[in-house]
Amino acid sequence: MQTDVDLGRLDRAILNAFQGGFPVCARPFEPASAALRERGIDLSASAMLERLQSLDESGTISRFGALVNAEEIGGTATLVAMHAPADRFDEVVEEVNSHREVAHNYEREHDHLNVWFVVSVADVDAVARVLTAIEDATGQETYNMPKQREFHVGAKFLLDGPISDGGVDLSELGPTVEATAAERISPGERDLIVELQDGLPLSATPYADLAASIDRSPDWVRETIKRFLLEGKVRRVGVIPNHYALGYTVNGMTVWNIPDEKVEAVGEAVAAFEFVTHCYERPRHDGVWPYNFFAMTHGRSTEESDRRVAEIRDRISDHCELSAADWETLFSTEILKKTGIRLRERADANTA
Repeated sequence: MQTDVDLGRLDRAILNAFQGGFPVCARPFEPASAALRERGIDLSASAMLERLQSLDESGTISRFGALVNAEEIGGTATLVAMHAPADRFDEVVEEVNSHREVAHNYEREHDHLNVWFVVSVADVDAVARVLTAIEDATGQETYNMPKQREFHVGAKFLLDGPISDGGVDLSELGPTVEATAAERISPGERDLIVELQDGLPLSATPYADLAASIDRSPDWVRETIKRFLLEGKVRRVGVIPNHYALGYTVNGMTVWNIPDEKVEAVGEAVAAFEFVTHCYERPRHDGVWPYNFFAMTHGRSTEESDRRVAEIRDRISDHCELSAADWETLFSTEILKKTGIRLRERADANTA
């Protein structure tokens, strides 16, 4: 691997070790730093906290805390593609971005579908209303590609240096809890989710400090976060890096035309790659879009990205034959909008 980021050994160790699996206990930096020392990284709890504060201030990490699974909170999100003609590109993009339901929007390399955006709504029926409004205003057809099956979501961006394989998992630390079958969330859980979206405080006692901000007990906050991990409402707790700052600037969405009866086996096989950050089955669109399997990768160079796509292709070939027409990679060329999923509204709509 190449080194693209000017970070010291301690910072690289922290970033590699704790992109998930951070302990949910009263003073989590103590067991976290102990785990690093066991792996040869001489770092105290206070020094680890100081390094994370510095990484946060420099923009190297986006935030520190929980990655909330919005789908389990309420509402829905869907991926949508459309064509923006070159002579009207800015006009079409401006109309798409004007809709507050549009959370992310990227320009991607494709001979027809060059605009890709995510619609996030509290009410599932609102997706059709947003897309109809965009079509009416732009005169361009939209192609809705909702997730039909999720095989993997786990964006981790590892660096050269100590603990380069990641995977320090201390998530078992903290209170013992059991999952519930509740489909809706309580007002207190809604407040916690909204606060978690912005990250945990970078302090020696982050869960207690968060608890004070929503007028709850620290025990309740830790127990609820642990339960959310079991229930899938939180995917993981840890450092959420700014992957662009870490040098992962090549964003490739590789799409594949997989026989329907092979999708499950292919999905499970491709999801096993540590460099695949998202892996889904999505619908085809006859005559326009023949692909039904999406695998997202990020690389620190075009060459690294190409190697990773080649590994995926080889693994898929173990399950089905592929021709050149059965796959392609759409690289992102510009971020057109990125406001994040509006989790508050989705949580509000699903609060009992």
